[in-house]
Amino acid sequence: MEESMTILEAIKRDFGCGQVDIRTYSPLTLAYIGDAIYDLVIRTIVVERGNRSADKLHKKTVTYVNARVQARMIEALENDLTEEETAVYHRGRNAKSYSSAKNASVIEYRKATGLEALCGYLYLQGQQERLLYLIRTAIEKINMTI
Repeated sequence: MEESMTILEAIKRDFGCGQVDIRTYSPLTLAYIGDAIYDLVIRTIVVERGNRSADKLHKKTVTYVNARVQARMIEALENDLTEEETAVYHRGRNAKSYSSAKNASVIEYRKATGLEALCGYLYLQGQQERLLYLIRTAIEKINMTI
């Protein structure tokens, strides 16, 4: 029987990606991959909760995948983060970004970028369980249901 592997491990194996010290990645690089991972987690939850039209799936997803909600989520999580996670979040939040959110304040956008950097960091560290725990805890703390 084949041993189970994460999608990250399979990508590294199948595409010949080398070992990299992710602590050397810029916070915006972490946020770049973290944005996709966070989006994938939320989309997966939405799809698993029921087969609907793509339009309805999208509308449900964007209620969670936006800077305003992500800022609320990281605020709710701040006391649950380790020192290392807090440092990654702060690096992401404080990074100089050349874009901004359409429907959020600069502060909310920066906090959301910090959350995305943390998601990217945890994903690239292979800490999917911790990543999912934090997302689930944040959703529960801000009293949202998917």
